[in-house]
Amino acid sequence: MLKPVSAAFVLTLSVATSALAQSTVFLVRHAERADSAPGKSLSMTSDPDLSDAGRVRAESLAAMLKDAGITTIVVTEYKRTQQTAAPLARLLGITPTTIKAADTAGLAAALAARQGNALVVGHSNTTVAAIKALGVAADVSIGEDEFDNLFVVATGSPATLVRLHYK
Repeated sequence: MLKPVSAAFVLTLSVATSALAQSTVFLVRHAERADSAPGKSLSMTSDPDLSDAGRVRAESLAAMLKDAGITTIVVTEYKRTQQTAAPLARLLGITPTTIKAADTAGLAAALAARQGNALVVGHSNTTVAAIKALGVAADVSIGEDEFDNLFVVATGSPATLVRLHYK
């Protein structure tokens, strides 16, 4: 014989299940490019390394996110995203997943399949697309000279977005 289940128990179970399904995705644009010095014109066809300032920013990102419970790191095929993620990947012992910059659907699938929190390192345009793919309705833009944005998306229904800045 089944015992009646209280509404409070069902509500508690529902909230707990919802909390387990929710995770956090941290998204950044790659750090400063070696060819992004003032007065230099950017060549979008090149694949430059990070500048000295970019390497410092990548180390700062690793220090900031080392205790964030990140289990997945996603980068694009470009060196600047891989080099931005490298200090954190090394610190956590994670091999980043590489997804082509233009493959928003592939990125969404990789994020849906993950367990735990994730870091996504993209570009000014792909980071915005990834935020949208996570279900964030707010309009987001990243200027060509902005490298200090840290977007934090709490997945769930609805997804919520917090925009921070880091050095």
